Amino acid sequence: MCLKYKKSIFLCCFVLATLFRLNAEDGNRLWLRFNQTVNRNCHFSGILGQSGSLPFDEFQSAWNDMNGTELVALKTATDNSLLIGTLKDKTIKSFGLSKELKALGKEGFIIRSINKNGKRITVVASIADNGLLYGVYHLLRIIQTNRFSDNLDVAEKPSYSVRILNHWDNLDGTVERGYAGRSIWKWDELPAVISPRYKVYARANASIGINATVLNNVNASPKVLSVEYLQKVKAIADVLRPFHIRVYLSINFSSPKILGGLPTSDPLDKNVRKWWVDKASEIYKLIPDFGGFLVKANSEGLPGPMDYGRTHVDGANMIADALKPHGGIVMWRAFVYEPGDDRAKLAYKEFINFDGQFRDNVIIQVKNGPIDFQPREPFSPLFGALKKTPIMPELQITQEYLGQSNHLVFLSPMWEECLDADTYCNGHGSTIGKVTDGTIFGNKISAIAGVSNIGEDTNWCGHHFAQANWYAFGRLAWNNTLTSEEIADEWIQQTFQTPQIQNTEFETILKMMLTSHQTAVDYMMPLGLHHIFAWSHHYGPEPWCDIPGARPDWLPKYYHNANEAGIGFDRTTKGSDAVSQYYTPLKEQFNDPALCPDKYLLWFHHLSWDYKMKSGKTLWDEMCYTYDEGVKEVREYQKIWDKAENLIDAQRFAEVQSKLRIQARDAVWWKDACLLYFQTFSKQPIPYEIERPVHDLDELKKIKLDLKHHN
Repeated sequence: MCLKYKKSIFLCCFVLATLFRLNAEDGNRLWLRFNQTVNRNCHFSGILGQSGSLPFDEFQSAWNDMNGTELVALKTATDNSLLIGTLKDKTIKSFGLSKELKALGKEGFIIRSINKNGKRITVVASIADNGLLYGVYHLLRIIQTNRFSDNLDVAEKPSYSVRILNHWDNLDGTVERGYAGRSIWKWDELPAVISPRYKVYARANASIGINATVLNNVNASPKVLSVEYLQKVKAIADVLRPFHIRVYLSINFSSPKILGGLPTSDPLDKNVRKWWVDKASEIYKLIPDFGGFLVKANSEGLPGPMDYGRTHVDGANMIADALKPHGGIVMWRAFVYEPGDDRAKLAYKEFINFDGQFRDNVIIQVKNGPIDFQPREPFSPLFGALKKTPIMPELQITQEYLGQSNHLVFLSPMWEECLDADTYCNGHGSTIGKVTDGTIFGNKISAIAGVSNIGEDTNWCGHHFAQANWYAFGRLAWNNTLTSEEIADEWIQQTFQTPQIQNTEFETILKMMLTSHQTAVDYMMPLGLHHIFAWSHHYGPEPWCDIPGARPDWLPKYYHNANEAGIGFDRTTKGSDAVSQYYTPLKEQFNDPALCPDKYLLWFHHLSWDYKMKSGKTLWDEMCYTYDEGVKEVREYQKIWDKAENLIDAQRFAEVQSKLRIQARDAVWWKDACLLYFQTFSKQPIPYEIERPVHDLDELKKIKLDLKHHN
């Protein structure tokens, strides 16, 4: 072959490779892939609105991506035109929408098809710019999912006033329980260098209604409140502000002593109180729309008011008083569990007697379950118990206990299960959603938090499908009555749509997503088993874990209590009596194994291996079949995804395929480790219809993973 011919082939290959890279789908655009939108039914003759405003410009930019050109700017409405505006716009006022818009509030919006003087006009309206921005993003979502029509009639306002991401990002760039690379906040570069990713982050959050963010880890360094770092925080806040995202900080309760040089951080000390007042004033001079503080105190070794013989009320109210003149709030975490009683009871016991004693700008942040973000937990009994104190759910978007960035687990069904759970605190229908969004108790403030899964990885979340959990949190925070199916359908269409693909081709992927949480529970910890992960990093099974000197409630044996008599944690009235923290009829239901839902059975009961399940199987056999079902489901996901090879771009297809292979191997690891270990107590055979273990228990016990890079 001549050199000239070889050079031509090389050049062609190089050009093709370059074109492939330019068109590569690496997940960086998340669900905002407007240039791939199949715009079948939406056609506008032009657009009216305030050019230069963010809502107007965001729509024009997206429309340009979809159609290769911006809409013609109009001075008066024409047939089939789009109008974007607030009540300041005379045309919006002329439609008689004032009363309705005012009832929806500053963040609410209307999207409506209106006939005016024989002209069809699509109107996006709100009383304020932030509501208008959310309305524009919702219209774009309607277009992206091919639901646009000439008969639109949408009126929405958010379920929660504060919809906030909690970043567990450290000032050194690491992310605690983060599995998508290092922090997106480049503290060493700020404030001089502003990463372009900050604006992309803001746009993505605003597009799903998230309006707040905590920039740093709840295990906070006092340094974040220093003059140096507050300048860095200001730089981030300036980027996020146009997208109506307010910045919050996690604080270390000992900051007056460590950072301020005071001899104490006692919340009743007048100098300590003054330090917080002065610090709040300093922050608000730099960041006028600063949101407030998130506080983890007297939890897992962190300092707090109890170090000085004070209470959570004393600590929270001191900080609330400092923030009050500026309109800031305190989100005080209820994640406390001193050694002694059943860990599942401790947060309730700590806070129940404080109800009604907190300032009105304090909200108690409670994890969805009473232990710690387990794959499945009953809801925390604090929901509904605190009737005079605002309480906010804390959900974990990052998959600390659910396979981290390797497992495809769509978390919306778990959160939906929690928000729809009936607490019975005010009779039937007192769901957690209604308890926390102000519907039942009329709280002055309402909020919901999600522990972020965002990192500097190109695809933001480490796993392409993990983006769906960020998306789902935002959508549920905006509307806590949305179903997981609605959310997953939206996300799939926006994330994987191309002009060549019909939406109906993704039905099997939708089913995969909707069943994935139950599948993970099945191959990890079915029937109410919980906290049997490997020590420290929480990746993989280790039900035998025993660390000399460790607290009992940090070890799996504390929770599964497996012995020759049976397995499970007795939380009945004859055991730890955790059931009594729930209202009737839940207390009675959870207390009786015959009435207790199977999904919580071993959470509340220690039962014999021969206990007769509702299915007719023994408990041992039910465990075996459930673990096996989880393995089979993951293998089915592999088949579903492989069939989509010609529908998905090559890069994302291959990356998800690789992750599913890891997940399938991990599922077998979980199944074999748990069944072989628990079999040493049950002394019963694994049913012969089930796939035989492929590992030896002794070999599994030797596995020690080094996952420090994840933290």
